[in-house]
Amino acid sequence: MDTVFRASSLLVLPFWALMILLPRWRWTERIMRSPLVSAAAAVLYVALVLPRVSEIWPAVSHPALGGGAALLCSPAGATIAWVHFLAFDLFVGRWIYLDSRALRITPWLMAPVHFLTLMLGPIGFLSYLIVRFVATVSSAPAKEPVQTVT
Repeated sequence: MDTVFRASSLLVLPFWALMILLPRWRWTERIMRSPLVSAAAAVLYVALVLPRVSEIWPAVSHPALGGGAALLCSPAGATIAWVHFLAFDLFVGRWIYLDSRALRITPWLMAPVHFLTLMLGPIGFLSYLIVRFVATVSSAPAKEPVQTVT
């Protein structure tokens, strides 16, 4: 399980490197447009979960702190959780990349957001939502003042 845990990051790191280090390279956008970007990590997740579904299902279908802690405290459980994080963080990072490119948000600002998403998933996602809000508000056309008839 230790080898799977360590090697699993290799499934996603090339995509993160493209989004962070080469965001404007034409191949980066072509690659990231594919919905299959997270597929390898998802397939690994399925391969890890299916043989253990009878022990995992009770923990996820009736969540309790004790059951979740017991599951995550095993090497298999920690590896499964890690691969889950890798797959979903990349899925969110891909959406952030494509959305920020469509909104023309500078890659200089997006690099730290992507790094936060890679390292601390939800914090990066919330950071992007803030960046996105500021970018869309600041680029919105100014509204003309309403004239009243007196």
